Amino acid sequence: MSGSEIAKKISAYTTELAISKVRTLTLHSSGNLQQLYKRGWTSIHFDVAYDRLGFRSASGIIARNENREILASQVVTHSNIADPFTVEAYAGLQAIKLGIRLGVNKLSVFGDSKTVIKKCQSLFTDKSVIGAIITDIQSLKKGFQEIEFIFVHKEHNFYAHTIAKESLRGGESFYLEKEIPEAVRRTVENRWPYPPD
Repeated sequence: MSGSEIAKKISAYTTELAISKVRTLTLHSSGNLQQLYKRGWTSIHFDVAYDRLGFRSASGIIARNENREILASQVVTHSNIADPFTVEAYAGLQAIKLGIRLGVNKLSVFGDSKTVIKKCQSLFTDKSVIGAIITDIQSLKKGFQEIEFIFVHKEHNFYAHTIAKESLRGGESFYLEKEIPEAVRRTVENRWPYPPD
């Protein structure tokens, strides 16, 4: 391990210690997603599909337990959305609401929008365009014993993105317990015979 790598690890560790003194909220970015599935935690992935011409969007959300079994999948469609950045924030809000609906105590929220994940993690008032949505997320965090927001790359968020994309085509919202729609299952199986880690 080089000196710069050691310095980065020490810096990341001290930052995490400082944050943990305030509240148990951490931002992870890891290539090995499987290590982030923790015992007793529910994991919710969110992503969006956005139609620029019609100003429509769909937020795709999938919840799994620590054994990676599907607890629920959901799509919320939106209209009159000006930009995809706002849609990502709405999707994060919907992910938190799904965690509340499922009645979980410990929640890991995974998203591929680094900016939205950082804003959800923050303890400060957000004054950006999506500030009102982030404020709603901040207020709902109190409903969990522990909660963390984790950035993942697109390829680790494929299920949530596929759910959103397929639902945007059909223009329908849905909520399913312990399953995903058959059209999404076929799309995923065609791309990956085995679920990605």
